[in-house]
Amino acid sequence: MPQAIMTELKISDSRLEPIAGKVLAGERLSFDDGVALFRTNDLLAVGWLANHVREKRHGDICYYNVNRHINPTNVCVAHCRLCAFGRSPDAPGAYTYALEEIYQRAAQGVSEGATEFHIVGGLHPSLTFDHYLEMIRGLKQRFPHVHLKALTMVEIGYFSRITKLTPREVLLRLKEAGVDSMPGGGAEIFNPRVRKVICDHKTSGRLWLDIARTAHQIGLRSNATMLYGHIETHEERVEHLVQLRELQDETGGFVTFIPLAFHPENTALAHLPKPTGIDDLKLIAVSRLLLDNFDHIKAYWIMLTPPVAQIALRFGADDIDGTVIEEKIYHDAGATTPQHMTRAGLERLIRAAGRVPFERDTLYRPIDRSKLPPVSPNPDVTISINV
Repeated sequence: MPQAIMTELKISDSRLEPIAGKVLAGERLSFDDGVALFRTNDLLAVGWLANHVREKRHGDICYYNVNRHINPTNVCVAHCRLCAFGRSPDAPGAYTYALEEIYQRAAQGVSEGATEFHIVGGLHPSLTFDHYLEMIRGLKQRFPHVHLKALTMVEIGYFSRITKLTPREVLLRLKEAGVDSMPGGGAEIFNPRVRKVICDHKTSGRLWLDIARTAHQIGLRSNATMLYGHIETHEERVEHLVQLRELQDETGGFVTFIPLAFHPENTALAHLPKPTGIDDLKLIAVSRLLLDNFDHIKAYWIMLTPPVAQIALRFGADDIDGTVIEEKIYHDAGATTPQHMTRAGLERLIRAAGRVPFERDTLYRPIDRSKLPPVSPNPDVTISINV
């Protein structure tokens, strides 16, 4: 290891020495390396290494985008123990938006400068697959310049089950209707032991990966996530990350990785403690170090809180998500962060962390606002966004 770097990097845990050597040499870390990174108490050394990789890739840039988050319904048949968002059809707070209401929400987003619609909802027992195809076609016809990032692998698996179509056929029909890419939700933890407890009726981890593979094969890129801080072990976290890395080696279809902290309030797992700030920062740092073939690691500020998200920009994250309004999923689970942030406020947050704001589209290309339709004259307008 070069002496200059050794002077900067202070390691108090000798088990990290060979791992640091691999990182600085650009070598891939092993499963055992990942477990050691989670088990160490030397958070600053892990963060230094992750920041080294992050700055080598992105310098001081911090990405964000402007989009509209649309949850068509919170009615869901899965009843996952981890979830505070889903409702039975007749439960208090259950809702399903009509298509015209969805189009109105989308139009509001476009008037405020959105370049992406992020569409995720519950597994509604009465809405047909044709209904979703009509929704996607309607959005694409009305707003052809807006990127449609829509429907998770879990939703694709559900559509496949109710239509008797293969996941590939479902994905091809959605792509033809206008879906441009997919979010990464529903991955949770891939390990069957964990899934049996937290989301027993949801798409299996193996099927999630298979559907992502198929999406990538037909030209739909996607995000990837991991829900952490509940009953998973360090080994199960690393297993999850390695499986994502292996699929990325195969397809190259993942755009970014988003670690999601579990919020236990208002769920069937409310007895579990929340992840700590240490958990959040370590998860982001280890993800940056293990996922060497992922270009981007996101610090979702509405989940982490703005101050922790700022610190995460020095622990491997290069994207802070975006301006948010009417965030439902985390706030139903007890999140106390604000539900929105102005664009100016978000850029101030990024600059205060010593990073340079960079507005991107869904695929991390720079946004040229001169080529977009006119937006609201208010520079501090709030826009909906999600992972």
